[in-house]
Amino acid sequence: MQDVFPTAVYLLCFATSSACGILLWRNYRRTGARLLMWSATCFLLLALNNLLVVIDLVVLPTAVTLQLPRVAVSLAAVAVLLFGFIWDMEE
Repeated sequence: MQDVFPTAVYLLCFATSSACGILLWRNYRRTGARLLMWSATCFLLLALNNLLVVIDLVVLPTAVTLQLPRVAVSLAAVAVLLFGFIWDMEE
């Protein structure tokens, strides 16, 4: 029973990040605000990061680790959002 709760939390984090990314992307397509595009891309990369967490900690055996791809994807998510903030400030 104790193994169910972390898995549920990981899956809920993935679902929440995916929903935020999709909603931000839909709003970007409707309004054309570029900051929404950068935010949507960041949240979709964070959703990918959460999916990698689920695969790494729940699906794969402990001998295999996806720690480096997880860190790379989360770094890319933050970098995309930071780039978007800086890029839109100049315009």
